[in-house]
Amino acid sequence: MKHNLLADVFSTIKNAEKIGRQQCIVKSSSLAKAVLDIMKKHEYIEGYESAGEARGGSIRVKLKKRINDCNIITPRFNVRVKDFTEYEKRFLPAFNIGVLLLTTSKGVMDHKQAKAEGMGGRLLGYVY
Repeated sequence: MKHNLLADVFSTIKNAEKIGRQQCIVKSSSLAKAVLDIMKKHEYIEGYESAGEARGGSIRVKLKKRINDCNIITPRFNVRVKDFTEYEKRFLPAFNIGVLLLTTSKGVMDHKQAKAEGMGGRLLGYVY
């Protein structure tokens, strides 16, 4: 059985935000850290720190109470630069609210940075 770690990270963060917690603990992975870096850059979370061993450990995420929704996008669509507007309309509530997260050949980034660099990639999820 396959297990989606990124879906667990998003659901843990979303549920902790809804019940008013200051922090939550999620499983550690390089993908989760890259996504949390982007969420911190856009001020959806205060920050995060490792709370266990490097492999199979966990991450303590400090919440800011700014996330309305965050989720993964399945299947992971291939998206080109000219198609970003279509996916923004599909997954985000309004123009310039929230970010689409995608993986590119240069790593995980948000759709605004990918658009500025002229890169496409595969959609991972969204946060707003």
